[in-house]
Amino acid sequence: MDTSPTAGSRPCPACGTSIAADSRFCYKCGAIMPGGGPAPAPAKAGMSTGVKVLLAVVAVAVFMFILLVVTAVLAAPSLMRHSGAARVVHARVEIQMFKTALATYKLDTGEYPTTDQGLAALRQQPGGVKNWSGPYIVQDVPKDPWGHDFVYRYPGEHGDEPDIISYGADGQPGGEGVNADIVSWKSQ
Repeated sequence: MDTSPTAGSRPCPACGTSIAADSRFCYKCGAIMPGGGPAPAPAKAGMSTGVKVLLAVVAVAVFMFILLVVTAVLAAPSLMRHSGAARVVHARVEIQMFKTALATYKLDTGEYPTTDQGLAALRQQPGGVKNWSGPYIVQDVPKDPWGHDFVYRYPGEHGDEPDIISYGADGQPGGEGVNADIVSWKSQ
């Protein structure tokens, strides 16, 4: 039995065997050594766990933001096309609403408003008009979906009813796509 301690070793308290100073147990008898084992590692001069978690959260947030921006950039042209189509539909709905209100106006007064009286006659009674029972629209006369005034003409050039026109996105007569005229006398 080797009981003589050597440099860097110590005796096992249970059996006296010489074991390494940093050993946690005796390899011969299996006894656990008090205070044995390697010295605890000195504290590292690094980031705390809280800082690491915060950095991870920030990294995920930046990644999500970049993903959102890329998605928006890729989807924007499609959304803009649909936005233009939605505005065209909105203009058609507004024109149909005017046509319905104008029909009621004519039933009450016997005539459509003149070009000079315009669509405002649906909201406020024009001078000299009898049997006006309006207002025929709830709010002031709206602008078209692109912010332009609707064009109103009576007598119209396309039949017995008034002409109501939205000149589309460009606000100019003619055009194609979202710039095309939206008119009351055609089903579009």
